[in-house]
Amino acid sequence: MTNSKVISLIFTDDGLIPNNPNLPVILYRGALLDKPEEAESLFNQNGWLNSWTNGVFSYHHYHSNSHEVLGVISGSAQLQLGGEQGQAFQLQAGDVVLLPAGTGHKKLAASPDFRIVGAYPDGMDYNTRRATPEEREAALKEISRVPVPDTDPVYGREGPLHELWKNK
Repeated sequence: MTNSKVISLIFTDDGLIPNNPNLPVILYRGALLDKPEEAESLFNQNGWLNSWTNGVFSYHHYHSNSHEVLGVISGSAQLQLGGEQGQAFQLQAGDVVLLPAGTGHKKLAASPDFRIVGAYPDGMDYNTRRATPEEREAALKEISRVPVPDTDPVYGREGPLHELWKNK
């Protein structure tokens, strides 16, 4: 693992996508730059399971019943985080982004070879909610019940999650 540049951001509720009022998104720039293809194995070793490899939906969506980690294993993509009022980020192989429950995300563009791995703490099942008033109401209650994970998906028992999400 490379020493990554860690960025944390809080996105506010935009009226349709709740985001997470207490936990910041954590972006680990270049965390897996040396071996991006090992993202799934690393996440699984650190207790982030129920993993998959694919892409990211090209519409705003979020998971209200689980946190999600995404690791870019090849190519690059521009993702918008936080809903319509959020922020766009260019991610490349080796970058990891940790999305607290409720955080909107959407693929804006991607290279042809873009692939990403997703995983969830302790292999939690996840839902996929869209930016609608009906989905938002149910989601608000679910988001507040999602526990803070015991492990950071990249660094295990150490790492930014423990510092940035503690006492939340």
